[in-house]
Amino acid sequence: MPTTRSALALIALVLAGTALAYRTSVARAASNAAVSPTPTAWPADTSGTEVLLWPSGPPDQVSSVNVATEAVHYATDSDTGEKKLVGGKPYLYVEHVTRPTITVYPPTTTNTGAAVIVYPGGGFSVLAIDIEGTEACDWLRANGITCVLLKYRVPCAPEGDYRECSPAHRDAQRAMRIVRSRADEWRIDPNRIGVMGFSAGAHMAIMSSTRFDDLYTPVDARDRLSSRPDFALVLYPGRVAYRRTNFVPNPAIQVTNRTPPTFLVHAYDDDLNPVENSLLYATALRKAGVPAEIHVYAKGGHAFGLRRTSVPATTWPSVAEAWLVDLGVIAERR
Repeated sequence: MPTTRSALALIALVLAGTALAYRTSVARAASNAAVSPTPTAWPADTSGTEVLLWPSGPPDQVSSVNVATEAVHYATDSDTGEKKLVGGKPYLYVEHVTRPTITVYPPTTTNTGAAVIVYPGGGFSVLAIDIEGTEACDWLRANGITCVLLKYRVPCAPEGDYRECSPAHRDAQRAMRIVRSRADEWRIDPNRIGVMGFSAGAHMAIMSSTRFDDLYTPVDARDRLSSRPDFALVLYPGRVAYRRTNFVPNPAIQVTNRTPPTFLVHAYDDDLNPVENSLLYATALRKAGVPAEIHVYAKGGHAFGLRRTSVPATTWPSVAEAWLVDLGVIAERR
């Protein structure tokens, strides 16, 4: 009988463990279900005005029968299949973008006349469309700034030692020219249009700030307008330099006195894009006499966007607002 009692006890423990695992599984499923369903297309709402960059198609587009359909997904853990969280919330990405657009979101407070074109990150493979896109727009709009969200072409075949993405850079240049051409319509000062980028998008902001020559054959009168931004916010950029090459600077980045005033943010513990990327760019800005402000935080990792957590790196929007006030882009809050 002792043996039978031991066996029964063991069975009870197994059943209890199974029930616990089941309840945990159900709780996780309920948590995931509580999140808004994944949009089937982007943009997911109608609060902005979407404009095609290339109505007749990009001039460099290569036709292919194997182009996948654009899609929106939640980022998930490759091992567990569960949604990845930043700041306690999941985030979306867009993939297979072949028809690049801008979506224009007007300010939600008094219009300052300034505008910012936002470049989401995603390693030139996907676009982190909310955490480094619409959430940046929410912050800008609340400060009286028109936000222009660029959905640029991805994925991109890496080019050269610094894994450039020419289609994305062409889309960025075209976006700036379209915004300037419609400044009156969108109540924007054409001389106060900045750029803001995260990760790969931050590299795009750097390239937009340093290359003003035509990256594509002009397609209409708008391409005669300047593509130079008036200021730039650059968050945890890459492709300025690589650890594997002992941080030799990217020769395609040529900072001059025409490079606009720049605000840089990076975390010292960023393992994906080492902090040297921002430090080297800030050094080049200083040598060229370009006004710049750089904030390096001890902790923050990579891709924290604007989601506030206990990590000090996520406080950067408040100092960015002070920089924008000092630059004359926005008025000081009273």
